[in-house]
Amino acid sequence: MSKDVSAKGHTMHKGRLEAFSDGVIAILITIMVLELKVPHSAEPSALVPLIPVFLSYVISFVYLAIYWNNHHHLFQIVKHINGSTLWANMHLLFWLSVVPFVTAWSGENHFAPLPVAVYGSVLLLSALAFTILTKTLLSSHGNNSDLAKALESGRKEKISLLLYITAIPAAFLSLYISLSIFVLVAAIWIIPDKRIENLFK
Repeated sequence: MSKDVSAKGHTMHKGRLEAFSDGVIAILITIMVLELKVPHSAEPSALVPLIPVFLSYVISFVYLAIYWNNHHHLFQIVKHINGSTLWANMHLLFWLSVVPFVTAWSGENHFAPLPVAVYGSVLLLSALAFTILTKTLLSSHGNNSDLAKALESGRKEKISLLLYITAIPAAFLSLYISLSIFVLVAAIWIIPDKRIENLFK
């Protein structure tokens, strides 16, 4: 533990946190792809029952990729971490670890309303966990840090949370509206955060 303590006191290096997070997300993607069961027939019709499972896999793969990309970008400007950061990061990984379950549940039940609503709830809680992680990092870096400058607006985060809150009850009214909202949020975040990239120009 002493090797992780810097000269500033109780702050720690971020390398192990990043490596652990990368490994967890890679495992989650592997778990999801294992849900794509190989058909016992070589006929094209054998693939039809797999379409909902595959679509749910694609959406979740994109989301996990987005979280990995933005997590990586975020920690490019993080100077140090502490115990609160470690727990906030584990909180994020907990909700991401539920993604394979809700992905399989939604796909196997052909996007029935309840599984889709629960799927949206997990996405909402994952987004809240990422927000908590950024707030935790900001509290330890200060208002004048590069991190604070990069995350000062938070507009995308607020819009995403509002859209998730809309998508969850919408699952019981219209599947297409709910799924469209999930795709819209993914489209908002699929390009890595420009606020952070601009600091490296």
